[in-house]
Amino acid sequence: MTEIWQNMMTFGIPVGEKVLRTIFVYAFLVTGLRIFGKRELGQLNPLDFIVLLLLSNTVQNAIIGNDNSLVGGLTGAAVLFVVNEVLVRYSYVNPRVRRLIEGRADELVKDGKVIRSALRHNLITREELEAAARKQGIEHMGEVECARLEVSGALSFTLKEPTAPERHHIDVLQRLDAIDRRLAAIEARAS
Repeated sequence: MTEIWQNMMTFGIPVGEKVLRTIFVYAFLVTGLRIFGKRELGQLNPLDFIVLLLLSNTVQNAIIGNDNSLVGGLTGAAVLFVVNEVLVRYSYVNPRVRRLIEGRADELVKDGKVIRSALRHNLITREELEAAARKQGIEHMGEVECARLEVSGALSFTLKEPTAPERHHIDVLQRLDAIDRRLAAIEARAS
């Protein structure tokens, strides 16, 4: 029992080296995700998902080295939490740092027109864009005022406001529906 406890508590590499390794790997991953795009964060296809899974396994040894101890793993995790918290707080109060890390949202649709160059830049197919729109109840891109790939990787859609004739048409349909309901109620009472 004592041997198991000692193995769990023994460091394989010095704590300072583990801290530096963790910080470098964290910086590398933040930079990599920034360079390779927001898509990796929110619009994962099966290939992107596989890459992220393998990436986590690949960098594990870069963080903890040959240290398989409990304390070594917890030290690496603690450093990740602290570095992330410091960076999140710093970027919260410093918009320039936040834009540098997160980038900016990209407009993919404007006035119902798909911006092909923006799709190409973000490696999003028209089919993926349309599928995301359908998930939000949008059948046609012509209904969309604006669609954006947000810094989080999520796709957001803003619908066009109906024109005056469209609003009038909707109002007429609602009134006709009310008349139909009244007639149905009168018929139900008469029978």
